Amino acid sequence: MLLRLPFTAFPKDCSRESYRLPLIPMPGPLLQKLLKLVSLAALLASASAGAAESYAENPGSEGDGEFTVGPEYTTDKDLTDLGNPKGKSFEFTMKLADSKIFHGDDKTLEPEKKAVRTERKIFVYVPVAYKDGTAAPVLVIHDGPGQLKLVRNALDNLTISKDPKRSLPPFIAIAVENGGNDGKNSERGLEYDTMSDRLARFINDEVFPAVLANADIKAAYPQLALTKNPWGRAVIGCSSGGAAALTMGWFRPDLFRRIIAYSGTFVDQQDDDAAEEAKYPLGAWEYHSGMKLIETSEPKPLRIFTHVSENDLRSKDAEDTHHNWVMAGQRTAAALKAKGYHQRFVFSKATGHCDGKVFNQTLADTLVWAWQGYHAE
Repeated sequence: MLLRLPFTAFPKDCSRESYRLPLIPMPGPLLQKLLKLVSLAALLASASAGAAESYAENPGSEGDGEFTVGPEYTTDKDLTDLGNPKGKSFEFTMKLADSKIFHGDDKTLEPEKKAVRTERKIFVYVPVAYKDGTAAPVLVIHDGPGQLKLVRNALDNLTISKDPKRSLPPFIAIAVENGGNDGKNSERGLEYDTMSDRLARFINDEVFPAVLANADIKAAYPQLALTKNPWGRAVIGCSSGGAAALTMGWFRPDLFRRIIAYSGTFVDQQDDDAAEEAKYPLGAWEYHSGMKLIETSEPKPLRIFTHVSENDLRSKDAEDTHHNWVMAGQRTAAALKAKGYHQRFVFSKATGHCDGKVFNQTLADTLVWAWQGYHAE
């Protein structure tokens, strides 16, 4: 039996001619097995695409635009414990060695200098408003547990809100611990600062199934399901986690479409020896400068919140360092606005990188805006 893979199996940005393959001899049973795998992958992809295509929402433009907060800050009451009924919390671990995507031994890593975790913790919160058996929307939280405590309170308070303009759907919060350390040549840097779809695939292909398969979660919610609709999947992160949130949506809008990035690391922090350097030599700086990906690419189906602090990292650095967080944050917001995205940008005065005061005041508003327009299918 001879096999030539179809053109549709290759990246959309590559021409048919650049992927001409020779005919490959293949035994009949092996071919049948391969075709079954290809068919299954196509079925899963079409299910996700079908969910997005059959779904429509009208979020309007309320809350879009640029906002300045500070220099005085308070904590939003919706981010506190108001005594409302609580959902259920779960925690389990995933071994890096078991991952097919981030297994802890990438050639870019320097474990003798920047330790790599052997396992990562996964934190899950299911709000009381969730009804077992329904396909739940989901919020992925980078650097788990991250902002999970605030998110839990927001879910407890706003899923039962009577105000349609200030409410949240009963999404399941999944906070994922990073693989360890920070910056170039670290596992966290590999996961969060790399310009690729790897993190989106890791969350979709490995973390979500692990959540659904967890014995404790299954015991509490025997029919738990997560939506395949990308409009029902949000991601939040701060610093490199914020850049990672955008990258997940940018490279896989078929999987994730609601993006929240605080103090986003939209700078050149991708590993110098990463394979992606050949295409994106300035890492996440390319979103707004350099290649100007946001400006030069067709608009993607994304809803994007970004933030930067007045005293964010390296705010006095010259442009040619490609490492000024304030410059990067403002340019990213401007590029998104110019391209016509539904975007919300917050500039916080008298605050620093991933400042807790900013989260305490703004996160409820951010979550409400990010989920604006969403409805169950």
